[in-house]
Amino acid sequence: MKHKYKHIGLAVLTLIIGITVSFIGCPGPERKIIDRIARKLDQEPQISVYFHESKTKKTMPIEEYLLGVVAGEMKKGWPLEAYAAQAIVARTFTMDFIAQGGTRKQHNTDISTDEVEAQAYNAEAITPIIRRAVRMTKGKVITYRNRYVKGWFSASCGGRTALAKEGLGYKEKEPPYMRSVPCPEEKVIPKEELYWKATLTSAEMAEALKKLGQSIGTVQRLQVEERSKQSHRATKLKFTGTEGSATVLGADFRVALDPQKVRSIWITDINNKNTGIELEGRGYGHGVGLCQWGAHALAKEGKSPEEIIKHYYPLGEIKDLW
Repeated sequence: MKHKYKHIGLAVLTLIIGITVSFIGCPGPERKIIDRIARKLDQEPQISVYFHESKTKKTMPIEEYLLGVVAGEMKKGWPLEAYAAQAIVARTFTMDFIAQGGTRKQHNTDISTDEVEAQAYNAEAITPIIRRAVRMTKGKVITYRNRYVKGWFSASCGGRTALAKEGLGYKEKEPPYMRSVPCPEEKVIPKEELYWKATLTSAEMAEALKKLGQSIGTVQRLQVEERSKQSHRATKLKFTGTEGSATVLGADFRVALDPQKVRSIWITDINNKNTGIELEGRGYGHGVGLCQWGAHALAKEGKSPEEIIKHYYPLGEIKDLW
């Protein structure tokens, strides 16, 4: 083939290759039809999935994969419209995630069932109503200027959603479609789900700070250095120890310590004690994008899946891809 392109020149050939890659994405039999521009597809994509528990791989239709995601991400017995809204957001997350490389580097697949790497997945929890919710939203995604939005969601936003830089400590420019909006989740969420308490030991905090490149000896005090005005998140936390002090992003510290223990960075009270630092807060998760308990509340109010999506992504457009 070398003689065929000899007269074209290296620069022109490079340009052709660059244009081709920009349209089909990185190499891979399942990914070549998925890129970051939300184009109408002739048929539902087949995606490769890594099942982290069994360490096996399987290729399946994306809608089949989404059944397990909705079942893994939401509780049983919730309204159809809440499941359907979750399906739209999860489908959006999946398409955007795959377009950016998915889990190719980790597993040579488009996505995995590991919640840490992508989304929760539980095929055993699929119910008829979940099947109906996924089927009624088939191919629907959220876009902004014809590109996928970040399909972020969390269990409980605490009563108001957060911007990406607040709740996630997002390092890039704030997406223009993100908004901090009030949420009616308190109408349906149990108090034990909404409110939380945690006691952090000095060793736990020191280890978390070490992961963030900070070393201040024995941690003696914690205070909120900066708080977001609308969403009430502790965006910056200041730690004082026997060997100095350190200020880190609240979102980064939560992940470094244990996001199951420090359930959110909507911290309402800090009690510095000799035995540890006691925290109180509200919400569960980063609080960015769709709030699952809020979707439940809106569904109970009679809102459609599309109306639920527009509540959390007011600038988003819902588009049918297949």
